Amino acid sequence: VDLVESGGGSVQAGGSLRLSCSASGEFVDNDVCMAWFRQAPGKGLEAVAVIGYESVTIYAESVKGRFTISKGNAKNSVNLKMNRLEPEDTAVYYCAAEAQCLDNQWYYLKERAFYEYWGQGTQVTVSP
Repeated sequence: VDLVESGGGSVQAGGSLRLSCSASGEFVDNDVCMAWFRQAPGKGLEAVAVIGYESVTIYAESVKGRFTISKGNAKNSVNLKMNRLEPEDTAVYYCAAEAQCLDNQWYYLKERAFYEYWGQGTQVTVSP
């Protein structure tokens, strides 16, 4: 299974972007958790938003109220709508997925090791 992200780009602070991620191929089952991570220059990878088991959505504190994660129309696809973007949101954004997922707790879903499948990343740049 390959994950492909799209929708990155450059925007001024206060603007919006929408990222999309689609999976090619089939997962082993329908219990798929999907997430968005990001890595800013010189920093580590951090979870931004996840859709867990039974479609529970969870967000990092830094993006609550500004970002919205949702399932796409296509099976095993996910979107991230980002509003009121800040320069601190500048990063490479990665889509991640894990099949046979029965978790809906941030404690587990925020960890990169939880996910088997990863996209190549898409750049988001927010200028002041």
